[in-house]
Amino acid sequence: MTTQDWIGLGASYAYATGLLVLAEVIRRWRGYPQDFTRKIVHIGAGMWVFGVLALFDTWYIGIIPFASFILINYILWRYKVLESMDAPDSSPGTVYFALSITLLFLAFWRTNSPDDKGYIAAAGTMAMTWGDSMAAIIGKRFGQHRYNVAGGTRSWEGSVAMLIASAIAMFLTLVLVPGSALGPLTPPLASGTAVAAALIGAAIAAVAEAFSPAGTDNLSVPLLAGAVVFGIVTVLG
Repeated sequence: MTTQDWIGLGASYAYATGLLVLAEVIRRWRGYPQDFTRKIVHIGAGMWVFGVLALFDTWYIGIIPFASFILINYILWRYKVLESMDAPDSSPGTVYFALSITLLFLAFWRTNSPDDKGYIAAAGTMAMTWGDSMAAIIGKRFGQHRYNVAGGTRSWEGSVAMLIASAIAMFLTLVLVPGSALGPLTPPLASGTAVAAALIGAAIAAVAEAFSPAGTDNLSVPLLAGAVVFGIVTVLG
């Protein structure tokens, strides 16, 4: 375990604590509803995957913050510690999100190795971070055309927003991370491969979000999006 790993651990927990405190302060100060402050935490937590890619020298140390928040988020959800995170009737979606990120980085991230595919884990995370958030925001504000799937109600506006936001976020990740300081040993992807992976991955993510009940989209969306990206990259190179 290197000095850089210690820095990464400290920065990760400081960032997570600051994010939770910020959301709670905003809720109390401005009176924003729980679903709004929850999205702040959702987006902020998802974007930290790039901080993890940048800070850690050792991949299995870098996964520790993700894994520990499976338990931490469960406690916060179970006992409703923070109103900015969990309403009385909320699902354990934050627990699923931490679990899915942990599984993606366990599967694909290998620091200082030619086998490193951390960008795939990051791309899968982006499908949930931005896709799901935009689906909720656009769907609630502009959703006029509703449909029912698996006992849940969605809007076509929200689903389209999820598709577009996921595709953009995944494409940018696939283009910018390989070969950069976040993935120095990973060869850059061909633009056609990045486009195909982002579009197909986003389409699968949007379908998964529509069919996943009670917060389980936090598990199904990133894992399926990551799996699709991996498959396409493997086939197309």
